Amino acid sequence: MYYCIVNPSARSGKGKEIWMKLEEKFKESGLEFRAVFTKGPGHATELARSITTKEVNKEELPFKIVVLGGDGTLNEVMNGIADFDNALVGYVPIGSSNDFARDLSYPKKVDDILHKIIEGKEVRALDLGKLTYNNMTKPMSRLHDETISNTRIFDVSSGIGFDAAVCEEALSSGTKNFFNKIGLGKLTYGSIAIRQLLGAERVPCDITVDDGEPIHFNRFIFIAAMIHHFEGGGFKFAPKADLTDGMFDLVYAGDMPSARMLLALPCSFIGHYFWIKGIGHHVAKKINIKTDVPMWVHTDGEVSVKSDDITWECLQGKLRLMT
Repeated sequence: MYYCIVNPSARSGKGKEIWMKLEEKFKESGLEFRAVFTKGPGHATELARSITTKEVNKEELPFKIVVLGGDGTLNEVMNGIADFDNALVGYVPIGSSNDFARDLSYPKKVDDILHKIIEGKEVRALDLGKLTYNNMTKPMSRLHDETISNTRIFDVSSGIGFDAAVCEEALSSGTKNFFNKIGLGKLTYGSIAIRQLLGAERVPCDITVDDGEPIHFNRFIFIAAMIHHFEGGGFKFAPKADLTDGMFDLVYAGDMPSARMLLALPCSFIGHYFWIKGIGHHVAKKINIKTDVPMWVHTDGEVSVKSDDITWECLQGKLRLMT
C-alpha cells in the first residue's frame, strides 16, 4: 500500500493538477494506493502520524509514504512519522525552492521519479536533524501549527536569526506567491533577504559546539545547522556538507557590518564565502545556541515560534528514501 500525501497548493496551486497526472501512473501500474490532500499548516504531520501509528501485520511493513509538495510539506511529514525504521519515503519535489532535492540529482522528469517510487525499494538513507526548544516564547509565526511541540525534525537545515526571519516573512507574505506565478519563485528569498538584513537586530549570542567552549558574538546575524548544501532556494551555505556522516555543517555570521553581509550573500550562492571575516564554519554532531533576545527559528524553512535557547542534534541515516 502506498500512502500519498499531496499538497494541492504547491507551485501556486498546481499541486492538484500534477497529482492527477501521477495518479494515472499509479493506476496503470496496478499498485494499491490512497491519496489525501493537505488542508493547511500541520495537516501533513497529522496524516503521517496517522499512517505510521496504525496497526498492521509485519508483512505490510514498511509504510510507503509518497510526498508531493515542497520542502515545507516534506518537513511536516518528517515530523509526523512515528517510526523511521518502518517507513520508506518517496518524494516528488514541486515546491518553489526544492533545496532537499537539489543535492540528490533527482531526474528532471516526474515520470522518472515515479518509476523509482513504484519499484518501492530503499535507494539511500540520509541524516535528519532534531531541534529542541529549551525555551519557547511568543509571538508565534503567522502560519504556525495549531499545536507546537518542543522538538522538531528537519531534513535540510535549521537556522536561527536572519535566515529564519526571511523564511517567516516569505511564508506569510504575498511575495512568494507573486514570484511563483511569474515563474521566478527563486527570487522570493533573495528579495526578502536584503530587506531583512538591513533591518536586522543587534543581538548577542553564545554557540556551544559538541560541549566545547562557547563561541561568543556581540551581534550575530544568523546561525544554521546544515545537513544539505543548500537552503533558502539555492543559497549554497554548506558546500562540503555530507548528507550521511551523522554530522552538521554549522555555519554562522556575526560581528560584521550589514554591508559585508550583503557581499557574503551572492558569494554564498556559489558556496564561496568562508573567506569573509565574520563567517564561521564547524562540523559538529550537537550544537546549543543561546541568544540575549528570542529570535525566529526555522526547520526546513518552516517557522513557528521564537526562542532564546535551542539545541540541534544530528540523527545519522534516519531517513530511508525510495527516491
